[in-house]
Amino acid sequence: MSEPSKEDELAGTEQPFVQHLMELRDRLLYCIYGIGVALAILFFWPGPDGLIDFIAHPIKEHMPPGAKLIAVGVFSPFFVPLKVLMMVAVLMALPWLMYQVWAFVAPGLYSHEKKFALPLILFGSLLAYAGIAFVQFFVLGNMFKFIQHFTPASVAATPDIASYVEAILALYIAFAAAFQVPIVVMLLVRFGLVEIEKLKSFRGYFVVVAFIIAAVITPPDVISQLALAIPMCLLYEVGIVGARWFNKASRPEGELPESTEVDKPADQN
Repeated sequence: MSEPSKEDELAGTEQPFVQHLMELRDRLLYCIYGIGVALAILFFWPGPDGLIDFIAHPIKEHMPPGAKLIAVGVFSPFFVPLKVLMMVAVLMALPWLMYQVWAFVAPGLYSHEKKFALPLILFGSLLAYAGIAFVQFFVLGNMFKFIQHFTPASVAATPDIASYVEAILALYIAFAAAFQVPIVVMLLVRFGLVEIEKLKSFRGYFVVVAFIIAAVITPPDVISQLALAIPMCLLYEVGIVGARWFNKASRPEGELPESTEVDKPADQN
């Protein structure tokens, strides 16, 4: 006789649609509160001027002595520091924001899924921070150094602060997203959308995909393209290694891997 199926632990936990909307409203308010606290902290230290000086440091190192970034727009001196302040506040509150997303979907997760959802959120936040730090401390300096070699001597390199902020913001987002490759790989394997052996055989194709992505979303210079494509390839390998462990550790007790088949007795004549 076959064993009776275990009762679904989520059975009877359904909530009315209105209650879901109220929960969503509360989580959005918590996100706003978190960003507000980050804004208040950053406003007093290091302040908008300090943040501008920090993000402008990579390009100022490769500008002529005494040169400064310029503000072409009439309202740029006011709006650009506020934009930078908001951008850094969102990044500062990123773990809190991702936690609110997890808290909203947690009631619909099984216990074994809840166990690993929060570590994945923290790992994803750390990877995003690592991507942004990689841009700030490595990519920007080398990219501007490369670009300066092609600047004619008769041209004064005094970029506009608004265009500079937009450019580095795009790089921050691109690298923060690209550094999520291990998370994507692990989730694809865990949900059975792809097998680890398929990922291994896809290595060569992923290298091509990584360089195509880098060529599309980064500035047209070799430094930034290599700086994005190479880490993506390395993180792909990290994802393959992590997927094997995560696929086993995140399974509920008693669940067999997809590739495991129960032996059936041979038919008797």
